Amino acid sequence: MSNISYYSPEGLKKLKDELLQLEQVERPRVTQEIADARDKGDLSENAEYHAAKEEQSHLEFKIAKLKNVVSNARIIDESQLDTSKILIHSIVKIKNTTNGMQFSYTLVADSETDVRNGKLSVNSPIGKGLLGKKVGDIAEIQVPNGIMKFEIMEISRK
Repeated sequence: MSNISYYSPEGLKKLKDELLQLEQVERPRVTQEIADARDKGDLSENAEYHAAKEEQSHLEFKIAKLKNVVSNARIIDESQLDTSKILIHSIVKIKNTTNGMQFSYTLVADSETDVRNGKLSVNSPIGKGLLGKKVGDIAEIQVPNGIMKFEIMEISRK
């Protein structure tokens, strides 16, 4: 089952660069570690060999997973998006109705998430709760310690 995700051109380039790094740098390094460990003799008691094989297994899993993400990635044509409601890549200014604190987030794909820099995943509880809302709407979002209410103050694009 394909799981299509939408990315900015920069986000997709970052994914492709990571995949290239894994395939062209990390994979040969691990293969060389296995060869070096194999040259040391008895494989049944060779901890270096077993560790390198396990690292290879993890690396191949990560490569396969990343290839799947890249193959299902789509670049968003920002000009085609409705700016009146919150969608992926919207820059949203919200206000917590309980304490009046205001926050600004850009909704992004999972792999582009960086909360410290204001990039929130569309699949996070807050991201899901904001999608489709318009300026003036109140988003009621279920979080572990109850329901939070956010007023949508502003929606913009880069």
